[in-house]
Amino acid sequence: MFERLITDWDDAYANGPNIPGGDRWPEAWVEPARSFRESLLAAGRAKLDLAYGDRPRNRLDLFHPPEKPQGLVVFIHGGYWLRFDKSYWSHLAAGALESGYAVAMPSYTLCPEVRIGGIVREVSAAIEAAAAMVEGPLMLTGHSAGGHLVGRMVSATTPLASPVRERIRRVVSISGVHDLRPLMRTTMNAELLIDEAEAGAESPALLRPMEGARVTCWVGGNERAEFLRQNELLANVWTGLGAITSAVVEPDRHHFTVIDGLTDPRHPLIRCLLAE
Repeated sequence: MFERLITDWDDAYANGPNIPGGDRWPEAWVEPARSFRESLLAAGRAKLDLAYGDRPRNRLDLFHPPEKPQGLVVFIHGGYWLRFDKSYWSHLAAGALESGYAVAMPSYTLCPEVRIGGIVREVSAAIEAAAAMVEGPLMLTGHSAGGHLVGRMVSATTPLASPVRERIRRVVSISGVHDLRPLMRTTMNAELLIDEAEAGAESPALLRPMEGARVTCWVGGNERAEFLRQNELLANVWTGLGAITSAVVEPDRHHFTVIDGLTDPRHPLIRCLLAE
């Protein structure tokens, strides 16, 4: 039996400093995302900056496949609820688009302008707005903080309206943070402002899944130990509460490369997301 005591919680959740060449990201995503977005816009297959709410960052991009969509994938970005927007990730729509699905990518208001609970409500509004534009089944995926947010969408206390909940076929949380309580010990909580009440209300691993939830937790094998633990945690807890879950550890991937599988229609990650 092994015991592990974490004394440096900032390091436990620090990705870039613990990846060789980690300072390449997020800039490594900027040009591929821009080029992909502009190509689809020129082809008439992209609608950009669609409003889903009143705040400046309440905007989403919607990408269409060449033919009528078979359904809709929504990707929620990460950045510890503190950084980034939809513009960094456009190229990750490629795998789903090539498989015949439309893809929506929203931005949301960041902490500390709003609390995490406010972001949850904004993401719900974005998903509902996108779902109104595309018929068919709905698949949700997100990375890191986005993994938390898509898990939250299929918890029993989800803010999603019933007609949208009923369309969700599968959720894939990629490197998700499913229990917020450890983040209360990090210095970034000065901006996140997580307290015990919010952790209890917004941590998927501390909530029950909604009825019929099908959730895959996906993480890179070279990620920080805390991300490996958080990945297993939700799949383990929700299995005991009636959800259909699985946990996947993809070998030789770290926190910034684990999402690359979304670009390839043949990759196991995108096949998992689109599985019927």
